[in-house]
Amino acid sequence: MQKEKKGKHFIKNPIYEGGLKAMRAFISKHKKYPKTALKEKIEGTVYIKYTIDYKGKVIDAKVLKSLGHGCDEEAVRVVKLLKFHVPKNRGVKVKFFKNIQIHFRVPKVKAKPQPKSQPQQQISYTITSTQPKKNTPQERKGGGGYTIKINY
Repeated sequence: MQKEKKGKHFIKNPIYEGGLKAMRAFISKHKKYPKTALKEKIEGTVYIKYTIDYKGKVIDAKVLKSLGHGCDEEAVRVVKLLKFHVPKNRGVKVKFFKNIQIHFRVPKVKAKPQPKSQPQQQISYTITSTQPKKNTPQERKGGGGYTIKINY
């Protein structure tokens, strides 16, 4: 009878559901570029140290390396939205400290398509002719009829 193997670590670290890619996608989805930084075209990276409680919530976030112009506050706001899955740690309520980098890059402005020039109006016309019935002499003298229809 074999003994059950114990985990490698005494304390198990919190895990973000979906992994690092999902966390980056969440951050980029919820991050809003600050207006002042956008106006002055500020780019860079904000380094943050944050604390995760035993329930998986981010309870504290501190800026380690600042960028300014509202980017720091936005990075802290987004990090506080994160939720982690914390495995049971033998009944001990543990706080976890992690670091993260939030990148701010000025979004590329897509070239607006130039408005198409007004298409030149096309003129179409229809000509129809009708031949009179040749039953009576009066109708023969009256000749045929023409209808001209012009659309533009």
